[in-house]
Amino acid sequence: MRLTMVGTGYVGLVTGVCFAGTGNDVTCLDVDARKIDALRQGRCPIYEPGLEELLERNIKNGRLRFTTDAAEAYKDAEVIFICVGTPSDAAGHADLKYVLSAADDIANAFVRYPGKQRTVVVKSTVPVGTTLKVRDRIRAAAPDVMFHIANNPEFLKEGDAIIDFNKPDRVVVGVENEETGALFRRLYDPFVRNGHPIYIMDILSSEMVKYASNNFLATKISFINEMANLCEAYGADIGKVREGMCADKRIGSAFLYPGLGYGGSCFPKDTLACIAMGQSAGVPIAISQAVHDTNQRQRDRFFARIESHFGGASSLKGKTLAFWGLAFKPRTDDVREAPALTLISKALKAGAAVRAFDPVASETARAELGTSPIICTDMYEAARGADALVICTDWDDFKSPDFDRLAAALNSPTIFDGRNLYRPDEMLRRNFRYFSVGRPSKPLAR
Repeated sequence: MRLTMVGTGYVGLVTGVCFAGTGNDVTCLDVDARKIDALRQGRCPIYEPGLEELLERNIKNGRLRFTTDAAEAYKDAEVIFICVGTPSDAAGHADLKYVLSAADDIANAFVRYPGKQRTVVVKSTVPVGTTLKVRDRIRAAAPDVMFHIANNPEFLKEGDAIIDFNKPDRVVVGVENEETGALFRRLYDPFVRNGHPIYIMDILSSEMVKYASNNFLATKISFINEMANLCEAYGADIGKVREGMCADKRIGSAFLYPGLGYGGSCFPKDTLACIAMGQSAGVPIAISQAVHDTNQRQRDRFFARIESHFGGASSLKGKTLAFWGLAFKPRTDDVREAPALTLISKALKAGAAVRAFDPVASETARAELGTSPIICTDMYEAARGADALVICTDWDDFKSPDFDRLAAALNSPTIFDGRNLYRPDEMLRRNFRYFSVGRPSKPLAR
């Protein structure tokens, strides 16, 4: 099929590259000329394992093109995927200006190039009812043009997006008629030969599936962090509690890891969007509100433990803190809503100096943080001269460090581990002061 992706962000680029990989003719459209030039040369603007190799391969075989020319992108497209951003405003409502702008451009192209049956797909995560608004907006501007409308939410985990797209747990599509449903079954058939299902449903339910899924996963993260906080208060070990919980098949183990809370582009935005949708409809969304509040408090609570160790709120002035991990999760350079950035900002405000390291997110973090923190190219260099190490991202690089080298680099052998990477008994044996999440801290013998 001839497909067009509107937007070359995370969703649009991964979707376009993977569809091209199964033989489709894909054009990716974006207004950012510098990004398009880089993509034409096979340079990937985001870090995602496996993406750059597929990008280069599909450009070389002629199935993947990039353009800033809307006429070129829309003229021959059979299916147009809207993959633009929907950032949250201050109240948590999704900003739809990019989605609606794309709808206007599509309508203009339909007027210029009539006579062809097309399908417009909203793949961006949007509040329930948005896809039908897009349909009505295009119809109002191009009343004589026939087209179908659909919603096709993405379920891509950053760091595993290529695997998730090529071997999805499920594909969800919202349509208005059987003809459009059949089109999507043909389009996604190469990806579901593992036997996993394609769910064809109404558009409103399809939009809601994405929000319900992400809110539930966010709920699991906030829940396990609350349990971890109770464990700290009573001296229990969240690791052992988690094992006992997760043995129950009704509960399972996914997304039940204590830590600094969730970040990234999806969970924070989608949780707030559900709360905002509830407010608009007069439906209280108390659980989602509690999930969001718990997540924000988790970072504050962890930073308070750092302050307490050094003697109180004003004790960090003149101290140096090292941070390992800047991305919100491993295998990505995405720092949006990353716990590390929150903690670093608090440390700088408290008067501490900051040295930091991340295997791939240094540049994206620098764009957010500016020049105040020193971002190092080596994890041990980041620890040099620091009064404590703060671990914010569970990169594999950090799981088995040279502890002797680390202790020699630090002014004080002190670690605040926001991802529970190490065993408390082992850290005690190595003479580290070690603080983790939801596990008893064992003091050094004096």
